[in-house]
Amino acid sequence: MREEWKARYGDERLPRYTSYPASPHFTGSIDPATYAGWLRAIPAEAAASLYLHVPFCRSMCWYCGCHTHITQHDAPIEEYLAALRREVDVVARHLEHRLSVHHLHFGGGTPTIMAPEAFRALIALLRDRFAVDPDAEIAVEIDPRTLAPAMLRALGEAGVTRASLGVQSFDPVVQEAIRRRQDYAVTETAIRGLRAAGLRGINLDLIYGLPHQSVASCLETVRQCLALEPDRLAVFGYAHVPSFKKHQRRIDEAMLPDGAARREQADAIAEELMRAGYRRIGLDHFARLDDPMAVAHRKGELRRNFQGYTTDSSEVLIGFGASAIGRLPQGYVQNEPVLRAYAERVGRGELATLKGYALTPDDRLRAALIERIMCDFVVDVGAVSRSHGHDPETLLASLPRLCLLEEHGLVRLEGSTLSIPEEARSFVRNVAALFDAHLGTSPAEHSRAA
Repeated sequence: MREEWKARYGDERLPRYTSYPASPHFTGSIDPATYAGWLRAIPAEAAASLYLHVPFCRSMCWYCGCHTHITQHDAPIEEYLAALRREVDVVARHLEHRLSVHHLHFGGGTPTIMAPEAFRALIALLRDRFAVDPDAEIAVEIDPRTLAPAMLRALGEAGVTRASLGVQSFDPVVQEAIRRRQDYAVTETAIRGLRAAGLRGINLDLIYGLPHQSVASCLETVRQCLALEPDRLAVFGYAHVPSFKKHQRRIDEAMLPDGAARREQADAIAEELMRAGYRRIGLDHFARLDDPMAVAHRKGELRRNFQGYTTDSSEVLIGFGASAIGRLPQGYVQNEPVLRAYAERVGRGELATLKGYALTPDDRLRAALIERIMCDFVVDVGAVSRSHGHDPETLLASLPRLCLLEEHGLVRLEGSTLSIPEEARSFVRNVAALFDAHLGTSPAEHSRAA
């Protein structure tokens, strides 16, 4: 049956459902004036999360799908950080209250590319403009190859609690093919330094489906990662979209594993991690049983946002930086992605909003259903529908592919509860897509489902 599922559904290209609707459906109808009104409407008792995007790296990894720029000089980074600080001030001026913050995430690019003193200053500004909880989770994405001792000290002094380190693969042949040379020793040294600086959580990111990868090389990377005792691992499938990311054209497509090989790699990695005692979390995360993410998963409190799976329950996510996305109760907003245009906007004291999406009641219902199936592999369609004032029978009757997926064994429907059998959970995005009323209405190219 699994081979039949892979053949029939594995090559479907679907959103990763870190939002609903997915970002390709954002439009210019959501502008700075709209965002300003949404910011002013945030209630005083709301808890917010902050995301700061730092789109710079020292070298380009050919597999990369992020918004990032390559620089060997510090001046562009310093200019960008000045704009980022101005945006923090602009947003804070539009708020009626000094918001409480429980989660703060630095993404990139490579956030730790900035000077240590710049990082300290940015953290100090955020603590001044927002009421950052003393126990807030502060997470930073890190490239171990460029992590300097001075930045390690700054991370510890700033109260950073969690670090996510890119590994992708320790296979030197794969590293050469994607232009990311990263010795195991470099990663080990970085993790030791982070723990010595007081960071409690260590996450590692892996990728399968890269050129020259095999099941054997994937498993060898996993075993090396396990020796580092990470708290969480994220395991992503490489998305080859050279039409959108021109640097990916340097990858030899003939060396990329086909769909069947990709799925074998993903399954082998998952089995090895679970055998080592990690709990599988949704589509692509694995966590130690005592990790807060595993605890949230057991309690049915796991959430999903633009950083992937999270323990963050806030309904307010404010994004700072070029291309950053935020979510407020009314909908989504995304900043101008072009660095110069972004800096000019905030330099004039304006919000940097370029586009977004205002959620409808139907969107909210479908977003809730998709989030629960992505997080829990089960959703009580009846309970969720009724909580949104919708008739579940009408909704279920409107899902054209439900009977087909049920017939093929990808889902089970008992009453109004829809669940995914354990052996079919790799196809959770195919099931989530049942509820996606926007699917197929955007020209964007999504990644393979499995």
